[in-house]
Amino acid sequence: MIEVNQLTKRYGEVTAVNGLTFTVRPGYVTGFLGPNGAGKSTTMRMILGLNRPTSGSATIDGRPFARHRAGLRHAGALLDASDVHGGRSAAAHLSALARSNGLPRCRVGEVLRDVGLESVARRRVAGFSLGMRQRLGIAAALLGDAPVLLFDEPVNGLDPEGVRWVRGLFRRLAGEGRTVLVSSHLMSEMEHTADRLIVIGRGELIAAESLTEFAARGTGASVTVRTPDPAELAAVLAHAGAHVRQDEGAGLTVTGLSAARIGELAYERRILLYELAPRAASLEQAFMELTAESADYRATSPAGDRR
Repeated sequence: MIEVNQLTKRYGEVTAVNGLTFTVRPGYVTGFLGPNGAGKSTTMRMILGLNRPTSGSATIDGRPFARHRAGLRHAGALLDASDVHGGRSAAAHLSALARSNGLPRCRVGEVLRDVGLESVARRRVAGFSLGMRQRLGIAAALLGDAPVLLFDEPVNGLDPEGVRWVRGLFRRLAGEGRTVLVSSHLMSEMEHTADRLIVIGRGELIAAESLTEFAARGTGASVTVRTPDPAELAAVLAHAGAHVRQDEGAGLTVTGLSAARIGELAYERRILLYELAPRAASLEQAFMELTAESADYRATSPAGDRR
């Protein structure tokens, strides 16, 4: 388990993280989201003892990470896939980590097989693609078979097969009862991967809840309705204050009224319904709405629009 309590980090007059409190529990994939500059990487570095907080605390299984001997046995992490000596081979890099953490040498071969790098174990890392470096970073995180795992932008540079593999890996690790924290700016990835979300903006907590609960906060929620009388139902719903868009065939997309209320109105007018399905707002839409005031960098016009 990861516990963060009133965590604060200041760099001079700049506050990168401000009074952050949350818990990451075992058995779930927890997504860690926020706009650029929100303080995600700084927070992860403080959890791992790489940055010292100005105040507050961050613990792994009840203790600061620095107090855990042989740290890779307690927490594994991928923070920066490029932070590897290019002159070393993949096997040499992992072997050095294994020795310094008192891990058996056999773990090197095991994790290289797990991430699909066994055939290039003796190649120098300098010749690796970004995707291969990501896989090597994941291998390093898995080396100690730790109960707590942190990954910062783990799918950068991975091809579609690699992305699907990472999704399955995180699900498997959480299913084994491990604590899995994944930072990403890809909303589509979090929709496919995360069970719970921690969302921050300008170093402060915005949300700590399930993926479904967070998406439901967005205003883009709608109801899909199919009926043999779309025009009649559309008029009834519009009169009740809904916004109605007619789709192909007998379909309507309705906003402004709940599925229950739409069903009641249809029943009162004896209008047959084939389908009545609420649709939550997308994670991306909810994220954009709820972090709009926390984004430090925002484009004012489409790229390339120079008139």
